[in-house]
Amino acid sequence: MIAPGMAHLVFDLLAAAALTLHLAFILWVIFGALLTRGRRLLSGLHIASLLYSVVIQVGPWPCPLTIAEQYFQQQAGRTPYQQPFLTHYLDKLVYPDVPAHLLVAAACVVCLANLLVYLRRRRMRKPR
Repeated sequence: MIAPGMAHLVFDLLAAAALTLHLAFILWVIFGALLTRGRRLLSGLHIASLLYSVVIQVGPWPCPLTIAEQYFQQQAGRTPYQQPFLTHYLDKLVYPDVPAHLLVAAACVVCLANLLVYLRRRRMRKPR
């Protein structure tokens, strides 16, 4: 069992880990196509990540990493943010006056651009 005073620290660390994992996933989604050329398994995982990202952004479902981070923040005694991850962090850090729907649209454009890279690669591989 965790000592009561240590519980806040443990949950703060878990919230930070969820944030770090979230950022790593976003970087994977944005730049993954640079790492996947000639690697079919990684390409498949990246394409699945791209599709998942679009569905999570435009669908009514919250991201599981956002839910985990918010839960750990609450358990650490902090007030968790209520918006989606992109809206919360990008709105505050990078784009303070951009509406949330434009951030979501930009995220979807990045995902679709990556998917176009894969489509182009596939077309270039096929013999004519």
